[in-house]
Amino acid sequence: MSRIGKKPVPVPDAVKVAIDGRTVSVEGPKGKLQLDLPDHTEASLEDGQVVVTRENDEKRAKAMHGLARSLINNMVVGVEKGFVKKLEINGVGFKAAVKGNVINLNLGYSHEINHEIPAGITVTVESNTNVTIEGADKAVVGKVAAEVRSYYPVEPYKGKGVRYSDEHVVRKQGKQVT
Repeated sequence: MSRIGKKPVPVPDAVKVAIDGRTVSVEGPKGKLQLDLPDHTEASLEDGQVVVTRENDEKRAKAMHGLARSLINNMVVGVEKGFVKKLEINGVGFKAAVKGNVINLNLGYSHEINHEIPAGITVTVESNTNVTIEGADKAVVGKVAAEVRSYYPVEPYKGKGVRYSDEHVVRKQGKQVT
């Protein structure tokens, strides 16, 4: 069996899991998420744990087995605790602000960049340069953070741009005058 897939997903008391055919619904304090299981997999609720099984031992079935278990685990953790991504903006005049359901970014271009915030995601900006993205769905939180970062990735010479708070950027040495 898959090393990841064979582990049952523990369900905390604050989280409710419902399995209806091939659809898994998870509800908790941070929100509600739903997943259609990948092919070759099935899920069942046993003794307060979600157990994922696969149809056969084909390579694709083994891959989907671990994937389904990881997705269900991420849903349970997300609705209980939530996921957070933190971004830092470096550069003179670079800043961010939240206006309604839009992140307004000034990143040195001739225009402002307005990025729409999807439903279920909370974005906060501290001191104009620290952006925190929170939500129950791990994939959506990561996607929003990656999209915001992609507008101006960190350049290696001066370190200007948008980076993850835990990201290390290798700096390059500039031109040398001889």
